[in-house]
Amino acid sequence: MSVDVLTPTLTDNWDQPEAWKIANYVAQGGYQAARKAVGMDPDAIITLVKDSGLRGRGGAGFPTGVKWSFIPQTNPKPKYLVINCDESEPGTCKDMPMLMATPHTLVEGVIISSYAVRAHHAFIYVRGEVLHVIRRLQQAVADAYQAGYLGKGIFGTEYDLDIVVHAGAGAYICGEETALLDSLEGRRGQPRLRPPFPAVAGLYASPTVVNNAESIASVPAIVARGADWYKLMGTEKSAGSTIYSVSGHVKRPGQYEAPLGTTYRTLLDLAGGIRDGHQLKFFTPGGSSTPILTPDQLDVHLDYEGVAAAGSILGTKALQTFDETVSVVRTTLRWTEFYKHESCGKCTPCREGSWWLVQTLHNLEQGKGHEGDIEKILDLCDNVTMKSFCTLADGFVANITSSIKYFRDEFEAGYHTPAWELFPYEKSVYFPYERERIAVSEGADQ
Repeated sequence: MSVDVLTPTLTDNWDQPEAWKIANYVAQGGYQAARKAVGMDPDAIITLVKDSGLRGRGGAGFPTGVKWSFIPQTNPKPKYLVINCDESEPGTCKDMPMLMATPHTLVEGVIISSYAVRAHHAFIYVRGEVLHVIRRLQQAVADAYQAGYLGKGIFGTEYDLDIVVHAGAGAYICGEETALLDSLEGRRGQPRLRPPFPAVAGLYASPTVVNNAESIASVPAIVARGADWYKLMGTEKSAGSTIYSVSGHVKRPGQYEAPLGTTYRTLLDLAGGIRDGHQLKFFTPGGSSTPILTPDQLDVHLDYEGVAAAGSILGTKALQTFDETVSVVRTTLRWTEFYKHESCGKCTPCREGSWWLVQTLHNLEQGKGHEGDIEKILDLCDNVTMKSFCTLADGFVANITSSIKYFRDEFEAGYHTPAWELFPYEKSVYFPYERERIAVSEGADQ
């Protein structure tokens, strides 16, 4: 497969020496879009982003420019821009590499976006465990201040902007925008009841825009090259390019920036295909909180509409790839264990449902299940779906129900046979040096 399918925009300078340094970023045209933007009418920038068709890259896919337009400019309270960099879903790894490679792309996007919504304070919320990313962002922000791109009268105008890089405490739930806002305010991160929505009463009960890091980092290119250029990539309803994260049993795992609507067959070819001697069994199109897909869906267009039509969600475009050595029962259990651990506990269906689902799946993995367990699982999922404040519960239900849909026979085998007998776990391990460790730990479990 030719690399011509790739459309490096966000990733264009990842291969440049020390691309994260401000001098190198400026030498490649960095901050010219921000300089241009602060001379424009803010409403014109919002219209430009609307016309570009840019949609939120955090999972929901809501039109970015439309979201900005919800901010009530007649409200006398301060306006805030909050960037969600709390990337922590299993398999999702697009924002952190971007922030390590080229943090100034995000900083420039924050400047433009803040100016468009009339915000004078912006917050970049980063998952606390990724200390290396936090330090790189902090350095980038400090360098931007020193260059006069942040602070008072940026680019010689009357516009003032301050950016704070905030380290979270390592809670997956803070990826949900209202839980993130509570965390920023110093409270325990838990989803808020809506309405009111953040655009009306967000951070400090003031009008707030919350956007994903990739969404905001896409803005400088749109301002620099125009909406029509951006729409040349992608599909009619899902414009532009995006970063697909391909991981698992492929030869070249990594980040691939390609137009929205690219098929997984294409991305799989770019990633070198499945490891030698094996074949694709299933994959996630958007991370572990999205319904799994099978080889029958290799040619589904990976945009918001195409994946939805296939019965899944594009999500964060985290394409976790599994070959025939993998037990679906085990992957489903491991994912559900993660969501059980990360549930904030606020909602009873999520808190209790995840606990009971883990117990039942654990029995099936050990071959200790009972007739009717699958029906019990599906009934639990039905009682959890759409009954919580946020979509965390919907996410772990999605991968369970889809796994049973495609691989029910493996779950039924859990009535009498342990998963490790049907699918020896050491065969699934990609790196040979891990095989012995897995074999020892599984032997201890047994």
